[in-house]
Amino acid sequence: MKTTSYSRQIARIGPDGRVSVLATLPKPPAGSVTPALSSPFLGGIVRAGDGTLYFLYATGSSDLTGLWRLRPGGTPQRIATLPADGLPNGLALDRSKGQFYVADSVLGTVWRVPAAGGKPVRWSDAPELAPAGFLGANGLKVHRGAVWVSNLDKGTVLRLPITRHGAAGPVDTRARGLLNIDDFAFTGGDTLLAAINADNEVALVRPDGRHRVVMTAADGLENPTSLAVRGGRAYIASGAYFTDGDPNVLAARVTSRP
Repeated sequence: MKTTSYSRQIARIGPDGRVSVLATLPKPPAGSVTPALSSPFLGGIVRAGDGTLYFLYATGSSDLTGLWRLRPGGTPQRIATLPADGLPNGLALDRSKGQFYVADSVLGTVWRVPAAGGKPVRWSDAPELAPAGFLGANGLKVHRGAVWVSNLDKGTVLRLPITRHGAAGPVDTRARGLLNIDDFAFTGGDTLLAAINADNEVALVRPDGRHRVVMTAADGLENPTSLAVRGGRAYIASGAYFTDGDPNVLAARVTSRP
């Protein structure tokens, strides 16, 4: 499943590459301006075991910005309101606890939202999450008892442990020097692949923070925005935001393990 960020659409990409639009989100009220991006923005997406899709929508208007749900065969429904002056972007589900975590790129905040919907909790607004001119907290994953977050402006990968009481522990900066990092995905252990948006690259990041470029524009990348690793293969979605060329989804075999 994929959000088409500026088209307000949720789409399914089949094994044969065919794209099916599942839903189109409501158009925001006239005069609404999405923070940092101006246009309405569809962010992270998560698929639950029953096929229900959860995703983030930012419009600059309080009546639409938040966490949305799309059940199979249904219509989109907002289940949690998020601040209209923010940009909810990365999304992950802690299935064991029944909680969503949301990275807000403008407010530099990680929100926690019950899986059933409801009032969000400001889980962390640590300074390491803040933007430094454009976008801060971006990609987000729940991994090995912690919330991991990328910061696009600062080029960092951050680990925030989930304490026994569910609060955010102290921030541990696990990697630096990844300016324009967008989303990321783990390949095994704490090794991950990172989408470097503006540079048309994917980097392999080791647990000790060392990293190297493993894919470039020569492989077909055009401003990669999201990553998923499944069954030894990585799937990379390119938004072509700056190249204005060919938005695409690439598949690559993952051969490097920790």
